[in-house]
Amino acid sequence: MGIRTLASTAALVAALTASLPGQTKPAASKAKNWTMPRTPDGHPDFQGIWTNATLTPLERGVVVAITGERVKAPAVTTLTISDDLAAAYEKQIKDVGSFDRRDGGNDTDVNRAYNQLFIDRGNELARVDGSKRTSLIIDPLDGKIPPLTEEARARAGRRPVNRFDSVEDRPLGERCITGFGSTVGPPMLPVGYNNNYQIIQTPGYVMIMTEMIHEVRVIHMDGRPHLPQSIRLWLGDSLGHWEGDTLVVETTNFTNKTRFRGSDENLRVIEHFKRIDAGTILYRFTIDDPSTYTKPWTAEYPFRATPGPIFEYACHEGNYAEADILAGARKTEAETKAK
Repeated sequence: MGIRTLASTAALVAALTASLPGQTKPAASKAKNWTMPRTPDGHPDFQGIWTNATLTPLERGVVVAITGERVKAPAVTTLTISDDLAAAYEKQIKDVGSFDRRDGGNDTDVNRAYNQLFIDRGNELARVDGSKRTSLIIDPLDGKIPPLTEEARARAGRRPVNRFDSVEDRPLGERCITGFGSTVGPPMLPVGYNNNYQIIQTPGYVMIMTEMIHEVRVIHMDGRPHLPQSIRLWLGDSLGHWEGDTLVVETTNFTNKTRFRGSDENLRVIEHFKRIDAGTILYRFTIDDPSTYTKPWTAEYPFRATPGPIFEYACHEGNYAEADILAGARKTEAETKAK
């Protein structure tokens, strides 16, 4: 879970406070009497604390509550729905996903795992251009991730699943290396909790600190080339530039251990950040990985201003889970052999 403060990144935060450049892409703001805040060098000012928490699923019609229970999606094929239908859908998601429920017996209760206190998925579907969205994915039009290539399916078949032989077999989020569900990304996806981000700008850098795992992304804005292909990073190598008032970021050089939704180290992520009113950044990303997906795909959703603060996410401190998980696996193996 998270508990907050910026102490762990105070030095970096103090060093960054200045300006950046612009772009033009996603929707235009309908807000009246609002002037784009700008940094001293004239670029849009994205600085502040933001949240991307939303009940809208990544894929249309695919909703799984944090409890692991499926929610029946409304029978629609469109990207947007009416506010009335959205309200009914939002209530259904929250009711099925409630951790205050006591139905289903002890095993079900244990599988729900968390108290409602820890969950922060927001209260509504994402709203863009005045309408509620049924999926974060906007391309393909069906709101679904394109099929995997044969190469990607073969890779998936070779990767160990549910291995407990060593710590290195366990997922990255479980090991506190990076956040669950691609929170810091890129792309930066909303998950069950800690969906908060702090952005700080200087003329040469944009820093995005994610509340989950208190990870920090540094986007280079100085025109440098990407790192050599031999250098691979957990969060990739992010280079940014301005297109009008839109910040465009290209990230490559991922490690083959990150594996965003089955991708490999050749994943390329293009992000667009456009501030559309006083309280909203419209965020869009495109996934380009020909070795993994049969075609590129794009998602879009708002980041909303939030008062904060950013909490400290104490993940590994006092974390006995890894030792317990492996010890449990060894005990199970011993019991199986004894039979």
